[in-house]
This record gives sequence, structure tokens and C-alpha cells, in this order.
Amino acid sequence: MIQAHCKTPDTCVAVDDPKNAAFVNGKFCKNTNLTVAEDFLYQGLNIPGNTSNYVGSIVNLITVDQLPGETTLGMSLARIDYEPNGQNPPHFHPRNTLSWLCHIQPSKVLNKGDVCVFPLGLIHFQFNIGHTNAVAIAALNSQNPGVITIANAVFGSNPPINPDFLARAFQSDRKVVEYLQARF
Repeated sequence: MIQAHCKTPDTCVAVDDPKNAAFVNGKFCKNTNLTVAEDFLYQGLNIPGNTSNYVGSIVNLITVDQLPGETTLGMSLARIDYEPNGQNPPHFHPRNTLSWLCHIQPSKVLNKGDVCVFPLGLIHFQFNIGHTNAVAIAALNSQNPGVITIANAVFGSNPPINPDFLARAFQSDRKVVEYLQARF
């Protein structure tokens, strides 16, 4: 058990009610005299998510909406649970400003305790190649990084992208594109 002191005058705890609050970084900030330790605490990262869905994974993203005290701190966390063969489909984070440069192999197997960094704007994905459930913890340097899943953006856009255009772009058949659009 760790005891931590979480109240400082330089914090911005997000609140929904603008009464007696300042507007900072897209959120209203609670009067610092009213902040409490719970504003800086999220409990539940240890709880596995339900992976019984089409992709076999679930992302529990902890942003400023779940952890109000992280406003202006430029960070968020995620727990990703995978069943065997579960995947976190190809995606990127439009408001995540990672600027580290590193060489990422086209496919890299990560083992327990390994860390991998994805550069700014890189489309990335994960796939559990193991025979048991797996968990990943992600740290993002934005209080609200957002996520754009490629398949949803391409085949589930509203209004839909012209299937002839997509067929040509993906060097595929219009019927295949229409099938995929119908699934989204």
C-alpha cells in the first residue's frame, strides 16, 4: 500500500459544471481549494475487460474523462485485454503527439515486460499469438489521444466512400468492397 499526496496549486481537475471554474485545455477546471485525492485516482486497471466480441479484445482507455486530475498533464493510459488470437485492429491516435523516433520491424513479437514505442501518426496494431489471454498497458502522451480504426474509417464512413473508388484503391472487386461496407 502506498500513500500519496495529490493536491497541489498547479493542478487542473476537470469538472462538468463551469460555475466558479476556469476553462483550460478543453475542460473546465475545479477550484484547486476543492480538489480531493480521488480527483487523481483511477481504480480498476486491474480488472480484465470482456473480450467476447468480433476482434477478441477490449481497450479500457483512461483519459481525462475517467481521471479528471490528469487534465493538462498530457497523458492517458489504456489496458488492452486479448483472448487467444485476439487483435487490436490497425489504428492510429490523431491527438497523440509521440515524437520519439525508433525503428519498428514490420512484425515484432513482444514478451512479458517488453516495451515498444510507436512514432507519431504510425498505423499500428497488436495480435495475441499466444494460447492464453494477454494484457498490454499503453501510455499515451495526450489527455485525450483519440483513436481512428482504419477499417471503420474506410468501410464504415458516413457518408460512405464510393465502392468503385475503394475497389480501385485496394485493387479489389466492387462486390468485396460492398460486402465490407455492409459489415460496418
